[in-house]
Amino acid sequence: MIMGIITLLITIFAIIGGYKELKRKNFFAVGFAAISVAVFGWFSIRTLIAFFLYGGGGTVG
Repeated sequence: MIMGIITLLITIFAIIGGYKELKRKNFFAVGFAAISVAVFGWFSIRTLIAFFLYGGGGTVG
């Protein structure tokens, strides 16, 4: 559960950073922020889904 929360915080910070860099027109940083949001967002959502649906992660089956 703590892994999902940490990656969710990283995702939120990447969204904020991407927005700030978009205002500065630094598109290289916006690209890295978008990649970070995609990767860490995916892991946070999947970790939280696994925790709530399957009781704490692990293998499903």
